[in-house]
Parts: sequence; C-alpha cells; structure tokens
Amino acid sequence: MQENPKSIKQKIQRALHLGRALRFVWQSAKGWTIAHGVLIVVLGVLPLLPLYLMKLMVDAVTAGLKAPDKEAAIVHVLWIIALMAAVTLFATLVRSVAGLISEWQAFVVTDHMNDVLLAKSIEVDLEYYESAKYYDTLHRAQREAPHRPISIVNGLAQIGQHGISLLAIGGLVLSFNWVIAIILFTAVISGSVVRIKYTGKMYRWQREQTSTERQAGYLNWMLTDSSHAKEVRLFNLGPLFMSRFSEIRKKLRKGRLAITRRRSIADFAAQSFATTAIYGSYAYLAYEAIWGKITLGDLVMYYQAFQRLQGFFQGLLSSLGGLYEDNLFLTNLYEFLDLKRTVVESVDPVPVPRTMQRGIAINHVSFKYPGGTRDVFEDISLTIKPGEVVALVGENGSGKTTLIKLLCRFYDPTGGSITLDGTDLRQFDTKALRKEIAIIFQDYAHYHLSARENIWFGNTDLPPDHERVLAAARLSGADDLINSLPHGYETILGKWFEDGEELSIGQWQKVALARAFMRDAQVIVLDEPTSSMDAKAEYEAFKSFRQLISGRTAILISHRFSTVRMADRIYVLKQGNVIENGTHHELMSYQGVYAELFERQAQSYR
Repeated sequence: MQENPKSIKQKIQRALHLGRALRFVWQSAKGWTIAHGVLIVVLGVLPLLPLYLMKLMVDAVTAGLKAPDKEAAIVHVLWIIALMAAVTLFATLVRSVAGLISEWQAFVVTDHMNDVLLAKSIEVDLEYYESAKYYDTLHRAQREAPHRPISIVNGLAQIGQHGISLLAIGGLVLSFNWVIAIILFTAVISGSVVRIKYTGKMYRWQREQTSTERQAGYLNWMLTDSSHAKEVRLFNLGPLFMSRFSEIRKKLRKGRLAITRRRSIADFAAQSFATTAIYGSYAYLAYEAIWGKITLGDLVMYYQAFQRLQGFFQGLLSSLGGLYEDNLFLTNLYEFLDLKRTVVESVDPVPVPRTMQRGIAINHVSFKYPGGTRDVFEDISLTIKPGEVVALVGENGSGKTTLIKLLCRFYDPTGGSITLDGTDLRQFDTKALRKEIAIIFQDYAHYHLSARENIWFGNTDLPPDHERVLAAARLSGADDLINSLPHGYETILGKWFEDGEELSIGQWQKVALARAFMRDAQVIVLDEPTSSMDAKAEYEAFKSFRQLISGRTAILISHRFSTVRMADRIYVLKQGNVIENGTHHELMSYQGVYAELFERQAQSYR
C-alpha cells in the first residue's frame, strides 16, 4: 500500500524538527553535550559486567561447596565480590557525574530557549499582537519551549545508553535461546505502540483546546492582577469569574481524563501480555536448570539478564515514545519561531536624513488592519513641514493613532506611500527611522522599575546617570514629583515589587512624557499626552513642550482644544479622511466640523 504523500511530508518535517532541536542544544551547550555523550557510552556498557561477575560468584560458591580447600575457595569468592563492589561504585560515580552534567546542560539549554523565544517575540511585527491566532501560537510555544529541547536530548541519551546495553545483554540472551529473545522483544513493543498512539491523540486535543486554556488564564489573571482588583470588588465580579474559570477547568479536565482513561486500559492489556511472556521465560529457565542443561550461575545470570533486558528494552521504547512526543510538541515552538515579518526591511537601506529638508508626506494612503473588515484609510493625503507643529483632531476611530503607527512603520500602508524628504519609509532601516521619532502613546507603559530607568528607557544609547534624565524630567514636570519619593530617582515605581511607590495616572503620564523627551529626535509625537493631567499641570507641560520642540517637527493628537490651538496646522479627520485643515483661526472662520467641536467643548468651561 502506497503511503499518503501528506503523511510522508509530516514524517520529513518531524525529522527536520528533531535535527533543529539538536542544533539548539549543541549551540547552547557544546562542551556539556560532548561530556554527556561520553558518559552515555560508559553507562551503556557497564550493566554487562555485574551480570557476568554474578555468574562467576555463584559458580565459585557452587564449586567451593565441593572443594577440599575451603579457605582458598572463600578467598576466590571474596575477590569476585570485591570486584563487583568496585564496579558498582564506579557505576554509581559515573551516574552521579552524568546526572550533574545533564542537570547543568538542562539549565543552559532552557535559558537559551527562553532567549530565543523572547528574541522572536521582539522581532515579530505589531500586527501579530492584535491577532487572537498569534496569542494561541505564542501560548503553545511558551508552554513547550523551555523543556522540550532538553527533553529530546535526555531522550536521545537514554536511547543511546539503553541501545548499547541492549546490544550487550541482547547478545547474551540470543546466545541462550533466540525464540525467548523474540518473545520478550514483542512483549515490550506492545506497550510502546500504545504510548505513541495516545501521545498523538493528546497532542491533537491540546492544540484544539489552546484558546480555551487561554480563556482560563485570562480569567485567572483578572482575578489576581491589580489592574482589575478595584472593579472586581466594586461590581462583585469575583464569584462570576471564579465560576467561569472552574467550568473551563472542569471541561479541560474531563477531556484530558477521557484520553488518559482509554490509554490506561490499552496499557493494562499490553502489560498483561508482557508479564505473561516474562514469567513464561522464567519457567523455561528453571526447567533447563533442573535438567542440568545450565549451571546455577547460568540460571542467575540469565534470570537477571531477562529482567534487565526487559528493563532496557522498555526504557528504549519509552525513550523513543518520549522522543516522538517531544518532537510532536516541538511543532508548536517552530510554528512560532517560523512566523514571518510583514514589515520587511530594505535589502539596501537608505540613510535617514539627519536634518529634514522637505518634511513628511502622506500620499494617497490606504490601510486596513490585517484581518479587519473595514478600511481605516481609503485615500488620505497630508503634509508635515520641517519644524511645523501639526495637530490631528477627530472623533475616536477616525484613524489618528493608526496614522502614527504607519509613520513608525509598525505597519505598512496597503496602498499609497509615506515619504520623508521624498524617500519612502520602506527604504529606510526601521530601527534608524524610529530613532528619529520620540513618541508617547495614549496607552503608554508603566515600568515597575526605578524612576530613573522609566525615563532613561527613552534613550538607552546614553548611560542611565546621564544629565539628560534630569533635564527630561524637568521638562515634563516629573522632577519635583520624583524628588519627593523616598529614594528619589532610584525609587521603584508601582507595587509589583517590594518598597515600590504607586503613582496616580497623571503622575505616571508625566514620567512617560519625560521618557519621550529623552530622545534627541527630529519628530516628536504626543498622543493625548496630557489627558490625565489637571489644567495647571497641562499648562506647565505645554510650556515645556513649546521649549522642547523649538526647531523640531511635532505631531499632536488631543481632544483638548486648548492644547490643539497651539499647532501651526490642524488636520480634522473623519472616518479615515481629512475633511478640514488650517490654523485654529482659519478653521474657526470656516464654521465647519472643527468650529462645532471647539464650541461644544468651550461651552463646558463657560
């Protein structure tokens, strides 16, 4: 029967996955891997020696019973026992050293795999973080990456060790009776077939339940994380979330137990067959010894050989089954590592102009989020001149923040182009481009680290103690706040770690603003930069902001028209299109959308 091409392709992929896992291990721990391999060979050969020495001892004792010189017989036996003890001690030493090397190798490989996983997480484009499928892929990779590669190495080590022992002891059993050897091999194989079959079932079930497992994790996070703690208590959501969490875990538990139950039944049947074969072999040994066809020493040696042969063969097949399982689950890791970037780097990037001459141009840009059902932009065009302060105004969902994401090349337009001094952004090195843009997003990060680091992260090219950290804090209004903290700039912010100091939303925003001010960038983007500040703090921040952006290009997104009116040019966006643009006074004279929004907001202050 011809094998299915799809099945052949899967087998080839699994073989390649195995080789890839071994490369991961080799790259991260070459010396430890070589040492481990040498000890595996030694441990594989050693089990044959105790068997033969036991035979010699039993035969020596049997002969000593009839020997006239009892003292000589006893000395002979004692020498054999001493040799047996030496071999046992040596084997114990080798196993201890091998265990130590294996554990150290596991630490090194696990750390290496975590580094690989984190590096890939940083590399993938922003669009993956807005996809549920990506989070399923990441969840599976995180679950498997830390332990599967070293598990494969340990599995291969066990296969090598058991294989060498099998060759040695299997040859001994075959020399006694080849029929018994085949029966013993068949008995043990049945158990491994069961394991491999149900490993595949468990793998497919776990892939199907990834989204459900993430839902349970999300509920657990909401119940235990500080960001939801107030609302969970205020609205008494705890019992509801706990009930949903318990239901999901119950569903997962039932599915897993159903597979485990069927596997246990099949495993019991396989073990019953193996037990019958083993004890039938023991009966045959006893029969041969009684009729004098083998010596008492032979009886003991073969009896132990049968036991060890079964153990080594079971160990070999168990390791093969484990290797199959590990290799199967490594598919999850490689599925994540093989994600392709959609924001493709230029093969021959053009240097980013250090001083803009013509500015930024949005040329007939269209854009739709991957997997989205509607266009954010259909045909939008606008220009930003060097040194100009531009404000983007519009209702939520009009595309203001999306435009900034395109400018930073978190995404590429699906149509049209964005240029800097006439050069398409796609022709620049992305990291070099982003260095020229200082930005604070509306959903800025709270780093639960020192206040100094929270600001310094805006420009890690400088040392953490650079004077620019203090200057940026003064510009944003965060300096007085930070100096009032218990340890000043070395105070840990947030409550995740010991002795941390929590800040208000407005205070966090000042720190984030300072982070944006750290970068000596040509373009400064502020997305709702003062939304959480009071009127006085906002006034002070924009007083500093005007000083900071002197001679630079600035893009401002805000719903506060007291802030927006300071811009040189204002673009009004609606449903992904520019419907008005001009200075504050020009737009007010048009009596259009901008004037209506301004008057509506101004009324609340009258």
